[in-house]
Amino acid sequence: MRTPATRLLLAFSFAALAIPAHAEAPADPISAETFGCIRDMTPVRGFYVDNLDGNLEATLAVANSPTGGVYPPGSVVQLVPTEVMVKREAGFSPATRDWEFFELDVSAEGSTIRARGFADVVNRFGGNCFACHVKARPEWDMICEQDHGCDPIPLTQVMTRAIQKTDPRCEPTELTTEEIEALQALQAAAGG
Repeated sequence: MRTPATRLLLAFSFAALAIPAHAEAPADPISAETFGCIRDMTPVRGFYVDNLDGNLEATLAVANSPTGGVYPPGSVVQLVPTEVMVKREAGFSPATRDWEFFELDVSAEGSTIRARGFADVVNRFGGNCFACHVKARPEWDMICEQDHGCDPIPLTQVMTRAIQKTDPRCEPTELTTEEIEALQALQAAAGG
């Protein structure tokens, strides 16, 4: 008859045999290279989506649903080049409904991750990503749009479109007079 201590020792021994000593946790599949030109993603009502797992159809089904839904893992949602949300696998971060937030620095050379995380990522303007997105009604899976329950952002649609068109990781594209004026207004508001 085995004692509880012997059973525990055997369990640890068998577990050690099943995992090689050199085994490491899987590498995080998301890096700065994950994020490229925003306009290479699929546009949906003024924001862009993609899916890192190749399941773009499921991501688009939720993004285009008039009643909302839960985005599948791998979904990427982006409004402006410097801020990104990525849906991680179920259970990854229950507090954020499994969304990970990224604040990026972008240039013609590519992207660098300035900050990433869940409930604690603050954008370059001092706004906490989670604090804004948590206000979205549950059926919208933390995605903010004008009628989803989130606080409004201080950008007009024209400003947002101009920011998207000037992503330095993308091929240059022509701006309309209205978009140029919107960018000038943004610069003036930022004190520059």
